[in-house]
Amino acid sequence: MSPTLEKDKKEFLHFITKQDCEVTEAHWGHHDWCCKPEMTGTKNLILVRVTMPPGRGHQFHYHPAREEIIYILDGKGEQWVGRERKILGVGETAFIPKKTVHGIYNSSTKPVTFLAILSPAVAKGPFLIDVYNDKP
Repeated sequence: MSPTLEKDKKEFLHFITKQDCEVTEAHWGHHDWCCKPEMTGTKNLILVRVTMPPGRGHQFHYHPAREEIIYILDGKGEQWVGRERKILGVGETAFIPKKTVHGIYNSSTKPVTFLAILSPAVAKGPFLIDVYNDKP
Protein backbone atom coordinates (compact mmCIF):
# COMPACT_ATOMS: atom_id res chain seq x y z
CA MET A 1 0.00 0.00 0.00
CA SER A 2 1.32 3.45 -0.84
CA PRO A 3 2.24 5.75 2.08
CA THR A 4 -0.50 8.22 1.03
CA LEU A 5 -3.24 5.55 1.08
CA GLU A 6 -1.96 4.14 4.36
CA LYS A 7 -1.98 7.63 5.91
CA ASP A 8 -5.63 8.20 4.84
CA LYS A 9 -6.82 4.78 6.03
CA LYS A 10 -8.92 5.03 9.21
CA GLU A 11 -7.71 2.98 12.16
CA PHE A 12 -10.52 0.80 13.45
CA LEU A 13 -10.65 -0.67 16.93
CA HIS A 14 -10.39 -4.40 17.59
CA PHE A 15 -10.66 -4.01 21.35
CA ILE A 16 -13.16 -1.59 22.83
CA THR A 17 -12.77 -0.36 26.39
CA LYS A 18 -15.48 1.40 28.36
CA GLN A 19 -13.69 4.67 27.54
CA ASP A 20 -13.92 3.89 23.80
CA CYS A 21 -17.72 3.48 23.86
CA GLU A 22 -19.78 6.33 22.47
CA VAL A 23 -22.08 7.53 25.27
CA THR A 24 -25.55 8.86 24.55
CA GLU A 25 -28.51 9.64 26.78
CA ALA A 26 -32.13 9.08 25.80
CA HIS A 27 -35.19 9.81 27.93
CA TRP A 28 -35.47 6.07 28.54
CA GLY A 29 -31.86 5.25 29.40
CA HIS A 30 -28.08 5.59 29.27
CA HIS A 31 -26.43 4.08 26.15
CA ASP A 32 -22.85 2.86 25.73
CA TRP A 33 -22.40 2.19 21.99
CA CYS A 34 -19.58 -0.38 22.01
CA CYS A 35 -19.57 -1.55 18.38
CA LYS A 36 -20.59 0.60 15.41
CA PRO A 37 -19.28 0.91 11.86
CA GLU A 38 -17.46 4.16 12.67
CA MET A 39 -15.58 2.47 15.53
CA THR A 40 -14.75 -0.96 14.17
CA GLY A 41 -15.42 -0.86 10.45
CA THR A 42 -18.13 -3.50 10.84
CA LYS A 43 -20.92 -3.74 8.31
CA ASN A 44 -22.75 -6.48 10.18
CA LEU A 45 -22.98 -5.76 13.93
CA ILE A 46 -24.08 -3.02 16.29
CA LEU A 47 -23.73 -3.50 20.05
CA VAL A 48 -25.15 -1.10 22.62
CA ARG A 49 -25.29 -1.54 26.41
CA VAL A 50 -28.33 0.20 27.88
CA THR A 51 -29.12 0.99 31.51
CA MET A 52 -32.79 1.85 31.93
CA PRO A 53 -34.06 3.41 35.18
CA PRO A 54 -37.22 2.12 36.88
CA GLY A 55 -40.44 3.29 35.25
CA ARG A 56 -38.86 4.02 31.87
CA GLY A 57 -39.19 2.25 28.55
CA HIS A 58 -38.24 2.24 24.90
CA GLN A 59 -41.70 2.51 23.41
CA PHE A 60 -42.96 0.39 20.52
CA HIS A 61 -40.91 0.64 17.36
CA TYR A 62 -39.46 -1.58 14.65
CA HIS A 63 -36.33 -1.81 12.55
CA PRO A 64 -37.16 -2.06 8.84
CA ALA A 65 -33.88 -3.72 7.87
CA ARG A 66 -32.36 -5.11 11.08
CA GLU A 67 -32.75 -8.09 13.38
CA GLU A 68 -32.15 -7.51 17.08
CA ILE A 69 -31.23 -9.52 20.13
CA ILE A 70 -31.84 -8.23 23.67
CA TYR A 71 -29.75 -9.89 26.40
CA ILE A 72 -30.37 -8.98 30.06
CA LEU A 73 -27.21 -8.36 32.12
CA ASP A 74 -28.78 -7.08 35.34
CA GLY A 75 -32.31 -6.55 36.62
CA LYS A 76 -35.56 -7.38 34.83
CA GLY A 77 -37.09 -6.05 31.63
CA GLU A 78 -40.64 -6.34 30.32
CA GLN A 79 -39.96 -7.25 26.68
CA TRP A 80 -42.59 -7.18 23.95
CA VAL A 81 -42.05 -8.87 20.58
CA GLY A 82 -45.12 -8.41 18.41
CA ARG A 83 -48.08 -9.18 20.70
CA GLU A 84 -46.04 -11.49 22.97
CA ARG A 85 -44.83 -10.23 26.36
CA LYS A 86 -42.30 -11.75 28.75
CA ILE A 87 -40.46 -10.52 31.82
CA LEU A 88 -36.79 -11.25 31.09
CA GLY A 89 -34.25 -11.73 33.86
CA VAL A 90 -30.47 -12.00 33.98
CA GLY A 91 -29.11 -14.26 31.24
CA GLU A 92 -32.35 -14.30 29.23
CA THR A 93 -32.67 -13.25 25.61
CA ALA A 94 -35.28 -12.00 23.18
CA PHE A 95 -34.88 -12.35 19.41
CA ILE A 96 -36.65 -9.72 17.32
CA PRO A 97 -36.95 -10.31 13.55
CA LYS A 98 -36.71 -7.29 11.26
CA LYS A 99 -39.95 -5.36 10.72
CA THR A 100 -41.36 -6.72 14.02
CA VAL A 101 -42.83 -4.19 16.46
CA HIS A 102 -41.21 -4.44 19.88
CA GLY A 103 -40.49 -2.47 23.04
CA ILE A 104 -38.82 -2.92 26.41
CA TYR A 105 -39.99 -1.45 29.70
CA ASN A 106 -38.64 -1.40 33.22
CA SER A 107 -41.65 -1.93 35.45
CA SER A 108 -39.45 -2.90 38.44
CA THR A 109 -38.01 -0.74 41.21
CA LYS A 110 -34.37 -1.26 40.14
CA PRO A 111 -32.48 -0.37 36.94
CA VAL A 112 -32.24 -2.95 34.16
CA THR A 113 -29.07 -3.25 32.09
CA PHE A 114 -29.12 -5.08 28.78
CA LEU A 115 -27.24 -5.52 25.55
CA ALA A 116 -28.94 -4.80 22.26
CA ILE A 117 -27.24 -6.45 19.29
CA LEU A 118 -28.47 -5.45 15.84
CA SER A 119 -27.58 -6.73 12.40
CA PRO A 120 -26.74 -5.62 9.82
CA ALA A 121 -24.98 -2.47 11.01
CA VAL A 122 -25.21 -0.85 7.60
CA ALA A 123 -28.60 -0.81 5.89
CA LYS A 124 -30.65 1.48 3.68
CA GLY A 125 -33.49 3.44 5.21
CA PRO A 126 -34.16 4.60 8.76
CA PHE A 127 -32.59 2.88 11.77
CA LEU A 128 -35.99 2.55 13.44
CA ILE A 129 -39.61 3.61 13.02
CA ASP A 130 -41.59 4.66 16.10
CA VAL A 131 -45.12 3.24 16.25
CA TYR A 132 -46.07 3.98 19.85
CA ASN A 133 -49.02 6.12 18.74
CA ASP A 134 -50.47 3.27 16.63
CA LYS A 135 -52.98 0.73 17.90
CA PRO A 136 -51.47 -2.72 18.58
